[in-house]
Amino acid sequence: MSPRRDGSGRRAVVTGIGVVAPNGIGAEVFWKSVADGVGALDRVTRTGCGHLPLRVAGEVRDFDPASTIEGRLLVQTDRFTHYALAATTMALEDARFGRADADSPYSVGVVTAAGSGGGEFGQRELQNLWGQGPRYVGPYQSIAWFYAASTGQISIRDGFKGPCGVVAADESGGLDALAHAARAVGRGTDTVVAGAAEAPLAPYSAVCQLGYPELSTEEVPQRAYLPFTSSARGFVPAEGGAMLVVEDGEAARRRGAPPRATVAGHAATFTGASRWDRSREGLARAIRGALDEAGCRPEEVDVVFADALGVAEADRAEALAITDALGSHGRRVPVTAPKTGVGRAYCGASVLDAAAAVLAMEHRLIPPTPNVHAHEVDHDLDLVTDRARPAEPRTALILSRGLMGTNAALVLRHGA
Repeated sequence: MSPRRDGSGRRAVVTGIGVVAPNGIGAEVFWKSVADGVGALDRVTRTGCGHLPLRVAGEVRDFDPASTIEGRLLVQTDRFTHYALAATTMALEDARFGRADADSPYSVGVVTAAGSGGGEFGQRELQNLWGQGPRYVGPYQSIAWFYAASTGQISIRDGFKGPCGVVAADESGGLDALAHAARAVGRGTDTVVAGAAEAPLAPYSAVCQLGYPELSTEEVPQRAYLPFTSSARGFVPAEGGAMLVVEDGEAARRRGAPPRATVAGHAATFTGASRWDRSREGLARAIRGALDEAGCRPEEVDVVFADALGVAEADRAEALAITDALGSHGRRVPVTAPKTGVGRAYCGASVLDAAAAVLAMEHRLIPPTPNVHAHEVDHDLDLVTDRARPAEPRTALILSRGLMGTNAALVLRHGA
């Protein structure tokens, strides 16, 4: 939240990033893949999904939860919480934040977003129930599937007793979680660990997604997710996500942590489930609200990380919303969608975009939109394709829309 709006003078800054994504584990590996336009979409290999019409997804591979998570927590939690716990560990290490850096346990909070919850854990326990009986259902079934499990387990494991919460939402919930963290800082909390991670590729979770008309059932990975083109045929789901350490700028300065980006503005709207024609107005309104809160003029936006659903009507609405909100600058500003290389990890997707935006500003490079080529783009956007574009972005606008109808925009500024 902008100090101009909350009156506190406290500025929320990002000091640490942790990532578990299909294209890399850890912020450094993730960024290299994003900057190089490496695609990680592939045929679904998860056990029990082979017969489903969902053929392509962004799976997290080579992830060993036991390397960073205690055994007692592993048996209590679902894969989506494993990702969140691991990403939190990496984010805290990246920020060089330890327990000694907290004034008290109550000065550190946790906010996560979740859309799918612990489907894999829940499915396994229900199979035990119906196949063997209630005595074979473990006690953790009652909590592991719960959308708030990641917030609870992170706060318990790390002893964080400050303001904690969870945003139970669709895709844009990831940006809302970061906004909640920034507002908690504005109200006096020194540090908030915030973000989202999802694991929607268990058979039960995959079947639940088959009802989305926006879901891509293309079998060729490189052609499955092509937003802003005439070949767009829907989105590809993914697992993974990111966690960020969001701190009061002065608290970060006192402990010698350099601010990597400022969470400057956020706004959200609701326009109805799959009402993509209405999302134009709703997204444009969210963009204007985020810019207003950030005290940012449209021409100051240096890069837009697009929602990029991959549905013709939705892509058209987003392209028009950008120009509606940014005016003529909306046709010139570089737009990118790195998620075409990894898929949409629901709430985790927009936080991955936020992490990529911070890294893009640091590395002075706008990453490309994997698998989409310049000659295919059929919207009035300066979509970055094929290869990364050298630049010096100082202000990034991240956009997200959910299948259930929410729209959100977040403004990040480089440094403090």
